[in-house]
Amino acid sequence: MKNFIFSALALTAATFTFVPTANAAEAVEDIQATRLEFLENQTKAVEDIQATRLEFLSNQTKAVEDIQVTRLDFLENQTKAVEDIQATRLDFLENQTKAVTNVQQTRLDFLENQTKAVSDIQASRLEFLNRQNKAVDNIQATRLDALNTSNKSTAN
Repeated sequence: MKNFIFSALALTAATFTFVPTANAAEAVEDIQATRLEFLENQTKAVEDIQATRLEFLSNQTKAVEDIQVTRLDFLENQTKAVEDIQATRLDFLENQTKAVTNVQQTRLDFLENQTKAVSDIQASRLEFLNRQNKAVDNIQATRLDALNTSNKSTAN
């Protein structure tokens, strides 16, 4: 029985000795579990922050791309408007050039007609003067013939 009591005392002493150690081991495990949980929460928070930052950067990138597309569209529209204005101006200048050419051709035609009319008038005047000269020559020739005939008759 003595052995039994000593065994019981030894077991009780060992129990009292190991209980704090077991409790300490449990406490260490609890602390480690708490630390792991804390680290997991921090990791999750960091991942959430990084995901939020990546989403923000993605949104910013998309916004910048949208702005660039809008700017390019605006520049293309401006370029098209300038090209349309230039085409309209060229059409206007071509029409003006054609109108000037037509006016000049009309003026040249008018001047040619006037020149022809003046030439015709001058030709008619020259013809008239030639006829008058011829008539005067004929009259003078007739008068000379008449004088010659009258001189011949008087001389005979």
